Amino acid sequence: MNALRRRLPRWFSGVVVVLAASTALSAQDWVKTGSGLGNQRIRVAAADFKPVGSDPQTPQLKTVFDATLFNDLTNAGVFEMVSKSMNPLGMPGAPAEIQLPQWAADPANASMVALGALQVSGGRLTVSGWVLDAKNPGSPQVLGKQYGDTASQDKARAIAHRFADDIIARLSGLTGIAETKIYFVSARTGSKEIWMMDYDGQNQKIVTKLGSISLSPRISPDNSRLAFSSIGKEGWSIRMYSMELGRMVSFSGGAAGGSNFSPAWAADGSKIAFSSSRTGQSEIWVADANGGGAHKITSFKNNSSPVWNPKTNAQIAWVSGRTGEPQIYTMDADGANVQQMTDGGYAVSPSWSPNGQFLAMAWNRKYDPKAAGAPGAQDIYVMDIASKRWLQLTHDAGTNDFPSWSPDGRHLVFQREIGHQSQLWTMLADGTEQHQLTRSGKDSMPNWSWK
Repeated sequence: MNALRRRLPRWFSGVVVVLAASTALSAQDWVKTGSGLGNQRIRVAAADFKPVGSDPQTPQLKTVFDATLFNDLTNAGVFEMVSKSMNPLGMPGAPAEIQLPQWAADPANASMVALGALQVSGGRLTVSGWVLDAKNPGSPQVLGKQYGDTASQDKARAIAHRFADDIIARLSGLTGIAETKIYFVSARTGSKEIWMMDYDGQNQKIVTKLGSISLSPRISPDNSRLAFSSIGKEGWSIRMYSMELGRMVSFSGGAAGGSNFSPAWAADGSKIAFSSSRTGQSEIWVADANGGGAHKITSFKNNSSPVWNPKTNAQIAWVSGRTGEPQIYTMDADGANVQQMTDGGYAVSPSWSPNGQFLAMAWNRKYDPKAAGAPGAQDIYVMDIASKRWLQLTHDAGTNDFPSWSPDGRHLVFQREIGHQSQLWTMLADGTEQHQLTRSGKDSMPNWSWK
């Protein structure tokens, strides 16, 4: 390429750069369109909420609430948030207390304003919240809600999450993710257990305490059960944890010989796909949600990592090494109509978007099996199913793997390893707004809840 550039006129190099930039922009545009990120963003200001009463818990809970609400609206990916340094002075606690023209004018220049009041009384937290149209002072109210719960930091965060999701739904028509959870593997206690946290990395807590090695957590569509792979006396088995009962429950068929890995729920919660070597080769199997009726749907060695199309519930994407290095394939839920999606390199960890349009994956397009040492950097890509167009989302930042879609289809959580230390990150579906969620250095394999 450098030799070619030396033979071309100087102006042609500029054309090459422009064309390359245009191609990247075009690819990012179709991802934005399919994920809802391409819509025009509404400029929103979030006023600090007004404290009411003299309960000593009020200042602390207000601080938690204000920060959580602003972060939730910022992370949504659908608003242009006004920096709080640009907000007019004061904390309006109700629509009658705000001077909307001040918020509509520079420097805030807000189209919408979220405001309200927070009170603690008798151990109970009450929050009243509004959204006002700053450009329509004659009839400004767009949303008005009241929330109540036990007075604690966790509940203050939960109420802020609910208000944020209500704002997102009202202003954009989209579903928010502020109340969703992320499940993941962590070795911070000395053994690899399954953990969970809020979507923004807060409130991290352990789920399993098996003292073994547990991998690939997958929460059920109704959030009631957690499937994962764990090693025990019978080898690698698919196991089940009841979130409602707070304990392990039976999953028949999850340990019928061989090594069993990477469970995946069907969108209606009726079936689980997983990989198993119980017949000698690693194949994709499907079982009922209770573990019964297990049957094999592939007939070639080296198959793993199944994931259902959550839109149709009729297709499965998975990884197969049938042509050599692992590639991503799709098939019907009965194993028919197999199609290869990736065209080379080393492709693993497929994740199907909620609208059924995209596959996210970890892909090393330049992988060379003959090269000495590790295969090199691995990045997260998004592929359009119908056209097989792809967009690279991560660049020059460690080894990235295990992408998982948020239920709104606008975000991805993934694992990033730098210097043998893995943490969890999130980003928007077009690769922008990358943020680190965990910092233990031993966290991996994230799975975003369905709701």
